[in-house]
Amino acid sequence: MAIERDLLRDRLDRATAHLDPPFAVVDLGALDTNAAALVDLAAGKPVRVASKSVRSHDLLTRVLRRPGWRGVLAFTLPEAIRLVRAEVSDDVVVAYPTADRAALAELAGDPELAAAVTLMVDDPAQLDLVDAVRAPGQRPELRVCLDLDASWRPLRGVHVGVRRSPVHSATAAGAFAATVAGRRGFRLVGVMAYEAQIAGLGDAPPGQALRGTVIRAVQRRSYRELLARRGAAVDAVREHADLEFVNGGGTGSLAATSADPAVTEVTAGSGLYGPTLFDAYRAWRPVPAAFFACSVVRRPAPGVATVLGGGWVASGPAERSRLPRPWLPAGLRLVGTEGAGEVQTPLTGAAADRLRVGDRVWFRHAKAGEVCERVNELHLVDGEAVVAAVPTYRGAGWAFL
Repeated sequence: MAIERDLLRDRLDRATAHLDPPFAVVDLGALDTNAAALVDLAAGKPVRVASKSVRSHDLLTRVLRRPGWRGVLAFTLPEAIRLVRAEVSDDVVVAYPTADRAALAELAGDPELAAAVTLMVDDPAQLDLVDAVRAPGQRPELRVCLDLDASWRPLRGVHVGVRRSPVHSATAAGAFAATVAGRRGFRLVGVMAYEAQIAGLGDAPPGQALRGTVIRAVQRRSYRELLARRGAAVDAVREHADLEFVNGGGTGSLAATSADPAVTEVTAGSGLYGPTLFDAYRAWRPVPAAFFACSVVRRPAPGVATVLGGGWVASGPAERSRLPRPWLPAGLRLVGTEGAGEVQTPLTGAAADRLRVGDRVWFRHAKAGEVCERVNELHLVDGEAVVAAVPTYRGAGWAFL
């Protein structure tokens, strides 16, 4: 492993010798390897790409040209509209409900957009908001998807998973589907159930064997419960709607979710870049494909090398797992009292004394697409050369959250 990382460092250093840090790269060989592996894990079901985990028009297009990938799961309605207008996809599902009145007005005023974008809903108030923007008789029929809460509730008051939809039971799903069916101007075309406690939680956290055992036990029981509940919910919804798709999963649960007979498509995104949070999974670990480089600018003491910047911290709970990880050269670690700083990041470890002012340290981000909020472009590395520089959402002037 150490030798492979040394070779990777040498290759990335040679390919980007003409660039001044900080900058970010995507290794196309690793990206394509991950994209193929995710399709294999989906076992014949189409994979919808999660745009939040990619955040680059060009790379989304590259992935969608590959066999097995179809459609986009966007994170905001303005983003979905941009992706359709940029011809990235004509099948974009917005993963979260929206209250963006301007974007809703644009969607409701364009029949082609309305045919390409699917809104996420889980509350009649969201339908009311749409109607307040433009009444049913004054707009094309809008496509909607029901967000079924996939969290596990084994006991009263116990909630395992993220806090998403209020629609949790099959009965509630059927009742909501009946509500949508009774409303003019809406067509229920899909159901989504994202099992975050499985897909987004590593089952083998490093150095925490007992915690890993507990997580795996919880995930097994949660999966069995969801398998039955999701199937019943889909059946209940189909009594009121002609569903086009049932979406589930994420990179961390792709194989398990695709095995659910109720699911017709799965979603993945983070597995394309291979961020550090996915080092904690046993079933499948992506090849690291996205990195960012920082320059060593001083040596404040023996055994310490300090880089400029580096504090690209991921969202989520404020804990160490959200910090970027110094990856190349191998044998570096963050300093506990400083962590990853906005303007400087001191590093220690066996490799620190071998670093000199001007050398590069390559980091991996804890999450996938969030690295794109820090740079205007991604340098695409193929073998030992940078073959292109493509804009991130930020570089294209796309700011959605």
